Amino acid sequence: MTATLIDGKAIAATLRADVAAAVTARTAAGHRAPCLAVVLVGDDPASAVYVRSKARACAEAGLRGLEHRLPATTTETDLLALVDALNTNDSVDGILVQLPLPPQCRADAVIARIDPAKDVDGFHPLNAGRLAAGLPGLVPCTPLGCLRLLTRTLGGIAGAEALVIGRSTIVGRPMASLLINESATVTIAHSRSRDLPALTARADIVIAAVGRPEMIRGPWLKPGATVIDVGINRVASGDGHKLVGDVAFAEAMEVAGAVTPVPGGVGPMTIACLLENTLTAATARAAT
Repeated sequence: MTATLIDGKAIAATLRADVAAAVTARTAAGHRAPCLAVVLVGDDPASAVYVRSKARACAEAGLRGLEHRLPATTTETDLLALVDALNTNDSVDGILVQLPLPPQCRADAVIARIDPAKDVDGFHPLNAGRLAAGLPGLVPCTPLGCLRLLTRTLGGIAGAEALVIGRSTIVGRPMASLLINESATVTIAHSRSRDLPALTARADIVIAAVGRPEMIRGPWLKPGATVIDVGINRVASGDGHKLVGDVAFAEAMEVAGAVTPVPGGVGPMTIACLLENTLTAATARAAT
């Protein structure tokens, strides 16, 4: 058996095109283009790459992007003051503070300061609570992207047995809430779960977001399962490095029904869903 490859790049391209079409229709109706403000503190190379890719995606979709690049020595007080200014700026619809932050800036304090209506990362406690309660709100982009991949691949997931491996507030916990809201039967596991292979063997859907390279082995999987691999791990390969997921990809392809690659699976969906969230925030703010 050879699994179907879930093409995250193609599905993300479709979603981005849908967002671009909605933005075009919005501006044609006399509304301004949605605006996303991105804040980068320090010079972390990976964060800088992410910010550049988000800016490029915004421009391609017709969204307006604002970048605020602050030095690594920025105090938490100064960062919070910038967030306050963006909160009160009526031309800004979405605010994203790129993580990680320097040690003098507490991520939880900064996230909690963002206006929940502009929290396009979906990390604010109010948005997290609304998601857990099954109420509408802004949803973290990576779990939302995973759900889009699942529904595109499977159609509906009601009644499916889903295993989420990882319990972070960024992916694992919101992913479980999204699946519950879609009427899946959900188990949350993690690196300390007892008999993880047995839990994996009964799951129709496996979401791997534990941050350990190739931890989930192919023989653990239920034949025909759908596997969404959120992990991005850099490992040594020959004279350099390569990126691998949390799932042993080659093994999974021999057992599963459908698998996301790393890279090219979940990653492109995260940015596409950020654009979607910014459009959603702009639409909701215009209606109030």
